[in-house]
Amino acid sequence: MITLLIADDHPLYRDALKGALSLNLPDLRVLEAGDLNHTVSLLQNEDIDLLLLDLHMPGSNDLFGLLHIRKLFPGLPVAVVSGTEDAAIISKIVGVGALGFIPKTASSADIAEAVQVILDGDIWVPESVTDHLEEVDESFSELADKVSSLTPSQYKVLCYMRDGLLNKQIGYNLDIAEATVKAHVTAIFKKLGINNRTQAVLIASQLELEPPEQRP
Repeated sequence: MITLLIADDHPLYRDALKGALSLNLPDLRVLEAGDLNHTVSLLQNEDIDLLLLDLHMPGSNDLFGLLHIRKLFPGLPVAVVSGTEDAAIISKIVGVGALGFIPKTASSADIAEAVQVILDGDIWVPESVTDHLEEVDESFSELADKVSSLTPSQYKVLCYMRDGLLNKQIGYNLDIAEATVKAHVTAIFKKLGINNRTQAVLIASQLELEPPEQRP
């Protein structure tokens, strides 16, 4: 039996995805998670054959969830499920290690096909973007590898820096002391090999896939 984990913060979509899979893949055990922390916990305690990951669930923040999971579980097949079908975005997702990209508009037959192809060890993306995928350049790959070493808390701080918040404001939003924020900032600079907030903002901006108002 195949064990699959659906990580998405929308229960109705998880139910719809389970229904679509059960129509075509009856020998399937499905687990669910609604945020990054729960996803990681299940991956640590269950034998998962494939993760279907929503990039915008709590804790994931664009590419970070994928990078973090790939760092912790490098042998785990991961497919991203998203509302976008932009070739440039899909190229980044595949370029940093996802074995597939499944649009939320995909039919149940396409979803089942994608799961089977990925379980067989191949990459699956929609036919509409197959000829438009681009190779991720080496500098982006190196950047992604550095960002994957951040903790979820450190990445939240990085995103708040991108949004222009000061340490005091970040501490208020995260309900932590300003001294803790400063410690996170120091660790972020060290892990990313940078020495100022401007460089941090540029890095975080490169990992942002979609403006918030466009996110599904």
